[in-house]
Amino acid sequence: MYTNKNTNCVSISSTLPNFIPKDEDIFSRRCIWVNGPVIVGAGPSGLAVAASLKRQEVPYIILERTNCIASLWQNRTCDRLKLHIPKQFCQLPNLPFPDDFPEYPTKYQFIEYLESYATHFDIQPKFKETVQSAKYDERFGLWRVKTVSRRGLLGSCELEYICRWLVVATGENAEKVVPEFEGLAGFGGDVLHAGDNKSGERYRGKRVLVVGCGNSGMEVSVDLCNHDASPSMVVRSSVHVLPREILGKSTFEIGVTMMKWIPVWLVDKTLLLLTRLFLGNTDKYGLKSPELGPLELKNTAGKTPVLDVGAFSKIKSGKIKIVPGIVKFGQGKVELVDGRVLEIDSVVLATGYRSNVPSWLKENDLAEIGIEKNPFPKGWKGESGLYAVGFTRRGLSGASLDAISVAHDIANAWKEETKQQIKSVAACHRRCISYF
Repeated sequence: MYTNKNTNCVSISSTLPNFIPKDEDIFSRRCIWVNGPVIVGAGPSGLAVAASLKRQEVPYIILERTNCIASLWQNRTCDRLKLHIPKQFCQLPNLPFPDDFPEYPTKYQFIEYLESYATHFDIQPKFKETVQSAKYDERFGLWRVKTVSRRGLLGSCELEYICRWLVVATGENAEKVVPEFEGLAGFGGDVLHAGDNKSGERYRGKRVLVVGCGNSGMEVSVDLCNHDASPSMVVRSSVHVLPREILGKSTFEIGVTMMKWIPVWLVDKTLLLLTRLFLGNTDKYGLKSPELGPLELKNTAGKTPVLDVGAFSKIKSGKIKIVPGIVKFGQGKVELVDGRVLEIDSVVLATGYRSNVPSWLKENDLAEIGIEKNPFPKGWKGESGLYAVGFTRRGLSGASLDAISVAHDIANAWKEETKQQIKSVAACHRRCISYF
């Protein structure tokens, strides 16, 4: 039997071979009792929870399916990306950005910040460990988290973690969304999701169809222009486009400040009026504004407004062409809903991401976690020791608030239970009976 240096889990290999019937499957997965919560995901949300728990002296483990922290930022963002809102709204709890970082840090500066954050709070995720399922065992009041680990030289290893609390911190952007289009398989050109596109250099001189007009679609289109490509951006629905700054002040910060004093609908009207003054009429260029204001739409539907980083000026100049929805693809071409047929060389799918939680969180869904039942600021807490961070549609600042709330709630419960009482409960579990 062993315990790790943080005493946050206890495990044993098959130490009782003479006492266990050979046909029993009790050790098909090595079982590990966690004296604290299991956190799934080592992105900004998971790191924020871990750091907040560390400050409360609550042990935990953090599981990450990839080989690094913040894998979305490290592996699935383009090289030119910068934060769209000021750094003070993106920092995680208890450690601000360095003073010498710009107001809008680059992708690489943000990754550097997250890595220094993990080092500062001694956060050591278990990398290359994929959660297959997580299920609440009502008989014992415990969570059973089954994983496959790909660490080490012996290939994969199946594990099962037993814990009182489960924190889902995988975020809303875990899996790429790849829509099906008629004829795309026979298109013949390069087709790539925006998450796999690092730079527009590969498209130099090419005609590129960008499917999607959110922040990712706009970023990709600007990058293509900067590399002498010819992008056409598909806009199927309405979208709010706001300037990133108004008179040198962050539009996001202006909105947040106004919401402290006036209702959301009035903040929306003010922001749209300022947008009209500084950008002009976006409808005129094929970017029709939704009926709901940008903040109200974000709160009710989770649809984020576009903060312009140079795309709109290129749209007005014609360098980025706006086209309507797609009917079907053909060999080297695409047919649009307005009857036009465009000859294109490549396609970039800026079609976003979705959560992968429903694939492994058994007999629960995101509504059960509390997102729909209890919207912000209470969407972080579910039932039976289940928590969620980064699902309240409030960006990094919202995730940080969630993390602090989750850590405080778990710490209160954990401190009320002695380690011996926790072990006694866990010892009743049939899969962990020999671990103590």
